[in-house]
Amino acid sequence: MDDYPLLNVFWTMLWFFIWIMWLFLLFKVITDIFRDHDLGGWGKAGWLIFCILLPYLGVLVYVIARGKSMGQRDIKQAKASEAAFQDYIRKTAGTTPAAGGATDELVRLADLKEKGAITHEEFEKAKAKVLA
Repeated sequence: MDDYPLLNVFWTMLWFFIWIMWLFLLFKVITDIFRDHDLGGWGKAGWLIFCILLPYLGVLVYVIARGKSMGQRDIKQAKASEAAFQDYIRKTAGTTPAAGGATDELVRLADLKEKGAITHEEFEKAKAKVLA
């Protein structure tokens, strides 16, 4: 370590981390190119070739030209993922916003009993099943 000063170690680490950050940005840009539904096939191919042939310049120009819409697509995808997750939870739990849960089911059963569509015993069995 005598022939490699501490300042050079810091500079080397700085450039290494900048390179790693650029790699992450390159992958982010490439995934954004394929995720964009507004961009046509030729546009995607053009951006991809530009980012592969001139990687530093291509990524820089892409972020400058399409950075704002890149963020909007990230937000849109996050919202869609959250909505799908919430829908999955509702389906798994057995409650949907339209169904309303056990309370609405009990009201429906009481209406059926009052109309004479089901007997008292059937009502009690269904009520026990809903409450279980």
